[in-house]
Amino acid sequence: MPPPSDIVKVAIEWPGANAQLIEIDQKKPLSSIVREVCDGWSLSGAEQFALRYADGPQLYITEQSRCDIKNGTILRLAISPARAARQLLERIQSHGIDARLEALKELAKLSADPTFAAEFINMEGIGTLARLVESGTHFGEMLAFTLTAFLELMDHGIVSWDLLSLSFIKQIAGYVNQPMVDVSILQRSLAILESMVLNSHSLYHRVAQEITVGQLIGHLQVSNQEIQTYAIALINALFLKAPEDRRQEMASTLAQKHLRSIILNHIIRGNRPIKAEMAHQLYVLQVLTFNLLEERMMTKMDPNDQAQRDIIFELRRIAFDGDDTAGTEKRKAMYTKDYKMLGFTNHVNPAMDFTQTPPGMLALDNMLYLAKLHQDTYIRIVLENSSREDKHECPFGRCAIELTRMLCEILQVGELPNEGCNDYHPMFFTHERAWEEFFCVCIQLLNKTWKEMRATAEDFNKVMQVVREQITRALAMKPASLDQLKSKLRGLSYSEILRLRQTERMSQDDFQSPPIIELRERIQPEILELIKQQRLNRLCEGSCFRKLGNRRRQEKFWFCRLSLNHKVLHYGDLDESPQGEVPFELLSDKIPVSDIKSVVTGRDCPHMKEKSALKQNKEVLELAFSVFYDPDETLNFVAPNKYEYCIWTDGLCALLGREMGSDLTRSDLDTLINMEMKLRLLDLENITIPEAPPPVPKEPSSYNFTYNYS
Repeated sequence: MPPPSDIVKVAIEWPGANAQLIEIDQKKPLSSIVREVCDGWSLSGAEQFALRYADGPQLYITEQSRCDIKNGTILRLAISPARAARQLLERIQSHGIDARLEALKELAKLSADPTFAAEFINMEGIGTLARLVESGTHFGEMLAFTLTAFLELMDHGIVSWDLLSLSFIKQIAGYVNQPMVDVSILQRSLAILESMVLNSHSLYHRVAQEITVGQLIGHLQVSNQEIQTYAIALINALFLKAPEDRRQEMASTLAQKHLRSIILNHIIRGNRPIKAEMAHQLYVLQVLTFNLLEERMMTKMDPNDQAQRDIIFELRRIAFDGDDTAGTEKRKAMYTKDYKMLGFTNHVNPAMDFTQTPPGMLALDNMLYLAKLHQDTYIRIVLENSSREDKHECPFGRCAIELTRMLCEILQVGELPNEGCNDYHPMFFTHERAWEEFFCVCIQLLNKTWKEMRATAEDFNKVMQVVREQITRALAMKPASLDQLKSKLRGLSYSEILRLRQTERMSQDDFQSPPIIELRERIQPEILELIKQQRLNRLCEGSCFRKLGNRRRQEKFWFCRLSLNHKVLHYGDLDESPQGEVPFELLSDKIPVSDIKSVVTGRDCPHMKEKSALKQNKEVLELAFSVFYDPDETLNFVAPNKYEYCIWTDGLCALLGREMGSDLTRSDLDTLINMEMKLRLLDLENITIPEAPPPVPKEPSSYNFTYNYS
């Protein structure tokens, strides 16, 4: 007979004593259980003690978290959070340097515990740490542990960042501005300033006054990638929270300080591989830089604005070098003809072509850049098309406007950065005017594709679809420079796109005859079972997941894997991302598969409902899933990528005996079925069928037929 569900068997340790093996009745108050444990070791003052986990983060157990205790868990009797906080606060304020250092070390470790953090903060512990920093008397290791504890305590969100004094901000900024400072202190100072900027509008202005971009750029030229990452994170935070009228000014300052070339030479082309967090920060910087184009993208052209009209006149002048001394009527007719040759939709008043947003005035900016800085290319495109037959000419103006709109969509101009996305493009860091140069490469591609397709005006949308595919395929190859982009695009001609489409279509639509369909249906259950076993085997190997909710850029991880008998999910926290498989012994928590009630994904997950608007983006939602288990608890996941998401959701569904439904499952199923059918058909082709004997020739008939017509 199985034990009652509210009885948990655990071991409890105490220094210098034998461990107690007890049964915890979850219906009894936690204080009563602690008292019984103290009585077992003849310890008085049970109210001064509490239970903690012996492994992992060693968190305190509370009435709210006690339901997480599983059979076989090892616990430890420790002094209560309130008593520990009081003792540490007294030791931190003592005059002995050694005692204070040891207290700060222990505080830095305990501050990750929310129960302890709440007690320490209630005793004005945050203020004590802030005063230690403001005093300027702490240095080296002591200061590093002070800043670590401060970060951990603030990360719980119990107190507001707005409570920090200007003196504290100046002191932290001073550590960043010092030419020579300990790496651990610099790292924590950058993280604190980033959190200030992201969590408080008023603190943004104070930090912006204390920190100069030039000093942050200096930290990008060091050899420590962690420092580089925190420095870029702070630059991104200042960029993100800056008022709109300040962003262009900040971008100009960053350009003057050669931020792009420093990132290119010291990070992207450095000797060290770029870690995931650095890749994310480069992606964020890329997005924020392109978002500076949003204002022009959403600005309509004013047909009555003479300065804006002069830009169109300049495009015409560069293309045709026309004579403006003719009479009014003749000049008007000449302009109309030239605007038609330039490919504008409105030949009489081309300013009307730029009244739709997006792309608004951004398209005109791109065209002017091409005409002035790549004049030969511009003139060649315009004159080449004006000499073609009317039905085959590629309308430059219309193409440039639609291409600008397309590039804004591909690069998501105007959208906020996605949490966890690392999709940065190295080539955009190789040129000061990367956006404009990218447009110039793509407009030449469009003109080339138009010729290859022998397109007419009716084919305009088809050409744009092919060009979009060419650009997205080339970007997916991550070219390191604009020259490499050109090389990738040359290999993606229209004929190559057709070949790729045909190949992909054949892989999807192969074997559609009725006998093959029947064979497919026959072997599908066998292949589906194979996929289920593969998913379960991957769950047994386990996966590492990143914890959400940190305001800082300090990665925290946890690991989860399925027991080899498929009966228990083991999980636990890790200090860093593991390089290989994590043993079951290091995973302190577990969930019996029999207790799992359901698996939910996306917006139905509890941890997605609690996230802010910035974090609740499409990418994170697509990777989120939760396991609901008895009594009413959840285990929340955010997969590192789409592959791991499909592996885990499919595997969990297989455990629960439910149908797997991820895109990856369907893709795997189709691939394996097609492979199996090809093998079986290949076997049939290898069978030698004996030839039939030649037919015996018939002898001439010896019969005579007499017909009687009477």
